[in-house]
This record gives sequence, C-alpha cells and structure tokens, in this order.
Amino acid sequence: MDWYDGPTLLEALETIDIRSDADFKNCRFPVQYVIRPLREEYHDYRGYAGRIAGGVWKPGEKVTVLPSGIETTLEAIDTMTGELKEAFPPQSVTFRLAHDIDISRGDMIVPVASKPKVAQEVDLMVCWLSEKPMVMGGKYVIRHTTSELRGIIRRVGYKVNINNLEENREDLSVGLNEIARITIKTSKPIFYDSYKENHITGSVIIIDEATNNTVGAGMII
Repeated sequence: MDWYDGPTLLEALETIDIRSDADFKNCRFPVQYVIRPLREEYHDYRGYAGRIAGGVWKPGEKVTVLPSGIETTLEAIDTMTGELKEAFPPQSVTFRLAHDIDISRGDMIVPVASKPKVAQEVDLMVCWLSEKPMVMGGKYVIRHTTSELRGIIRRVGYKVNINNLEENREDLSVGLNEIARITIKTSKPIFYDSYKENHITGSVIIIDEATNNTVGAGMII
C-alpha cells in the first residue's frame, strides 16, 4: 500500500496510550487471597492480597470491608520489596488492616466515604461469544473482579445493529458476536461501578456452567 506511511498494526497496538483506562478516583481493592504465613517470625501477620482496581491508596485511610460493612483503618501496604507510602492501579499489593476481620476472596475493601453500588440485578451491554445462543432465564456462572457467583438472564432489552448502531427491539434472540443490552440477576450482591467509571469493577464475564466456556463479556451500565 504505497499510500500508507503510518505505523504497523502491531506497533500501534504496542504503543497505544492506555493510562486513561485506569480509575484513579474511586479506590477499589478486590481481595484475591488472605495471607497467613503461620511462621514464628510472622506470628500475627494477616494480609489481604490482590490487584488494585482503582484509586490511590495510602496508609491511615478509613476503609470499609464489603459485604460485611465493617469499618477499620488501612494500616500498611506491603510488597515483596517492603512497605509503600501509596499504591495505585494496576499494582499487586497486600493490605494490612488495623483490626482482624473475617475477609475472604471476593470481598472488597473500599474507602468509607466512597462506596461502590451494591445490587443483585444489573444491566449490561454484552457481547455474546458462543455459537450456542443466549438462553432467556438460563443459569450461568458470573465472574466479577475476584468473585464467582451464579446468575440468570432476566431480560433482553434490545440488540445493537453493528452496521448502523440502531436498537432492535423485535428480534431479541442473542447469538454469536451479537451485542445486546441485558439484565442479569445474581445469587448474591455484587459491588460495582459503571464500566465508564471503572473498567475492572464495571465488567463481568459469563460462563456456561456445563462446559466452563466463556460465552459472554459484559460492561455494566
């Protein structure tokens, strides 16, 4: 193509600026793993490990643990090389809290003054990735941050015509590579922000219970 003098596709993908994708405003920390070394030198150590999903965290902040709602203080932020004075996305760190709290994978640590939305029924824009069509009322596994739970498809609002972006409210069957607005209901509450605010807490994947295949990728509205 003699007329084209721009970068290659691979070069463009490798150099695109994605810093704006991170949410530095809303502090979110989904807990992935609870660290208890059970060794004499770390006899009382209890840390909560995960990858920061949003915000700039500093020791001394007042935090809430969801879903329990228990409030405490962020005592320290640990890494392999020592403590940090602040941490931000997408760093993987370990939080130490001022109080021993019953926390497990799937819980979320957030600031007292800036909590996410909590609901069992959420609206998504979903891209369907399976040759097997979406089943209305069907049960699926929903993965959201570090949490895995069950959910059902409650309704399909409309499909998006990818050629002209018009909304199709007549044919509501959703098949391979189609995009639709849907509502799901989950077996327990999820803690979320809209996808526009936070790409991590605002996204889910939908998994077929029978095959364990990922059948949908959703952005929470």
